[in-house]
Amino acid sequence: MATLKEISTLTGLSSATVSRILNNDNTLSVKDETKKKVLEVAEKIGYRMSSKVNLQEKMNFLALFSYSEELEFNDPYYLSIRFSIEEESRNSGINLDKIYNYNIAALDKKYNGVLCIGQFNNSQIEKIKSISNHIIFIDSCNNREFDCITADLKEISECIVDFFIQCNYKKIGFIGGRDFENVLDEREEAFIKYSFLKKVIDEDNFYIGDFTSSSGYNLAKTMIANGSLPDALFIANDSIALGVLKALNENKIDIPNQVAIISINDIPASSFTFPALSTIKIHSDLMGSQAVRILKDKIESNRTAPLKITVPFSLILRETTK
Repeated sequence: MATLKEISTLTGLSSATVSRILNNDNTLSVKDETKKKVLEVAEKIGYRMSSKVNLQEKMNFLALFSYSEELEFNDPYYLSIRFSIEEESRNSGINLDKIYNYNIAALDKKYNGVLCIGQFNNSQIEKIKSISNHIIFIDSCNNREFDCITADLKEISECIVDFFIQCNYKKIGFIGGRDFENVLDEREEAFIKYSFLKKVIDEDNFYIGDFTSSSGYNLAKTMIANGSLPDALFIANDSIALGVLKALNENKIDIPNQVAIISINDIPASSFTFPALSTIKIHSDLMGSQAVRILKDKIESNRTAPLKITVPFSLILRETTK
């Protein structure tokens, strides 16, 4: 069967441009002779349009969140992802539905594509595949069969450990969370391997709860009660770090002289904590906007090979580090 890729090769145009010409996209600015060439090649090789999405009709995307709307409301990181998905969908003329807490039991509608935000297990992914064959994962890479866009948490974790080592910290502790009880978070796993390799892990100060401020507060109180503080703490996200800072401040622990802290996300509140929080900034807005573009292009170009894209990050040093 003739494909867009063959037409693209024969005409020297991108698959996306070829698709838009064949679907009579009036917003595309190309010469009439170019359109004529594409149509002639398509007819010559027997390309059929029956299975393609008509670009004159709006695409319908589903944004499927693994977490609750309440959690999103309290976490600017996830809000940023949703806002950018919504904005890019509006700009691209895409109809967007949203479902939280993986609540697809009563869903009876088919979608051109599904944006999966958060962590999903294998059984959930199998059910998502019944909604659409065009799927992209955001903030995770759950399945190599599909596109994903995320931050490289392994590289980020190693960056934090390297910074602490450069500052001559000998005992580095960790406070994190898990989405699934028996599944290590990528930050947790990377920290264990890398800090053990570098011989700086403080095994007595390794605590796992969930990704909330209250969890960070309770875990930090436990750490303080145990009486042996690390030189430095790698905290899995800023929300946890807010609770950790509260517990440390209540117990008059000098930050960063007694314990240095770096976390991840750079939420707006991180620059207003006491002391101001050193953290990793992840460009989460790019996750949402690029995911919509990638999914749209996948449908238009009939691409089958999955893409894995990582967004950039930067270390923001404030007052919780020396």
